[in-house]
Amino acid sequence: MDTTNIIGRGTEIQQLETILNSGKAEFLVVYGRRRIGKTFLIKQFFKGKFAFYLSGAENASKEAQLFNFAIALREYSGKEYPLVDSWQKAFVQLKEYLQNIKKKGRKVIFIDEMPWLDNAKSGFLSAFEYWWNTYASSNNEIVLVVCGSSTSWITKKIFKNRGGLHNRVTRQIALQPFTLAETEQFLKAKKTKMSRLQIAECYMIMGGVPYYLEQLEKHYSLEQNIDNLFFKKNGILRDEFSKIYSSLFKSPEKYMQVIEVLSQKRKGLLREEIVKLTKIPDGGGLTSILEELELCGFISINNNFSTPKSNKLFQLTDFYSLFYTHFIKNRNITDKNFWSNTINTPLHNAWTGFAFELLCLAHIEQIRRKLGIGGVITCTFSWRSKKAESDNVQIDLLIDRADNVINICEMKFSRKEFTISKTDDENIRNKVWTFAEETRTKKALHTTLITTFGVKHNAYWNEVQSEVRLEDLFI
Repeated sequence: MDTTNIIGRGTEIQQLETILNSGKAEFLVVYGRRRIGKTFLIKQFFKGKFAFYLSGAENASKEAQLFNFAIALREYSGKEYPLVDSWQKAFVQLKEYLQNIKKKGRKVIFIDEMPWLDNAKSGFLSAFEYWWNTYASSNNEIVLVVCGSSTSWITKKIFKNRGGLHNRVTRQIALQPFTLAETEQFLKAKKTKMSRLQIAECYMIMGGVPYYLEQLEKHYSLEQNIDNLFFKKNGILRDEFSKIYSSLFKSPEKYMQVIEVLSQKRKGLLREEIVKLTKIPDGGGLTSILEELELCGFISINNNFSTPKSNKLFQLTDFYSLFYTHFIKNRNITDKNFWSNTINTPLHNAWTGFAFELLCLAHIEQIRRKLGIGGVITCTFSWRSKKAESDNVQIDLLIDRADNVINICEMKFSRKEFTISKTDDENIRNKVWTFAEETRTKKALHTTLITTFGVKHNAYWNEVQSEVRLEDLFI
């Protein structure tokens, strides 16, 4: 397969190659948030190899979807199959077409945006189940690839299906945003020149979402691009927030509520705090919301070190959502140069601290490699003091190592070499001391500073055991 046009995605390409060469029927589900590049990956990898390709159309009627199916079938088969009025008949036609393909070898069927095909009372899912169970699953030439942005639908109708699709999926790919290194590679391919600090700031706004990065114009500065995309009247990404959640979830309002309260709490929230702030009842509905937001990569659910697993901390991890809620939501912005004029203001500086922490948390593997513990078994945690008088003591990243060391990580954004002040030193010492006292850990505690340009070697620097710089996150 020609993968020269695919940036990054090395692990996913290996998975697709394994599927292609497995010699058995495969049912692959590819899912992930809107704009992440699911369709692009599948189309590029299987370019010229599809036996059949159909994409669901958003908000289209059953009749319109079946018409699109008929057009696709005629295109791939070269035959004038009649337009049918049910999905049962449509899948009979698909089976007949596939059986009549004389060329031996893998037959790749790609159904994109499948959730949009399953509109009310359409009968799509039952017809699809029957086709897979009675024909495709026993045909070792079939490679079925299903995509969908609606993770809610994918979870309920496929992964948690208790009917004909129960345990039928053979493989799944949860497509993630680009890393910093992949983002740098993507921008170079676009001939968009940025320093690594600018790439990091861009990532702190957009995350590693290919579609968003594609909108950057190489002849503008980063600040000009952000103004054009987010703050001009018709900026492409200005109203993206509601589109993201509406495309993913059937009733998006409660999901957005959770995101909005988490965006205001840098340290994250416990479940009971989310209930209190959103007024969403603490029941099964909230559990599904939190699980689906995590599945999409919008939030992380972190175990709190040395406390029961039920006492989990929920933290926003989606960069675009954080940027939107801080700078666009509920702001009637008329200044088309808002972002350029906001640089280095208190509002901007407060956001950079939050967003840089998220950037670090998105690159744990790179941090582990820099610390030289890539081969050491580790677990990552956050930690919050239980004592009322230590209410402000929280550690956002602990790396608990099998070699009897715990790295207590402090993440600091700065546009130059970071200088540890007396206050910084006192705060770090207090965190380490409070953590040691409350957890009674026997492990050695190493203070690790993660910064943009390193730490100035002043009187307080000697208390730091290890450093990680921004450039190390590009490994």
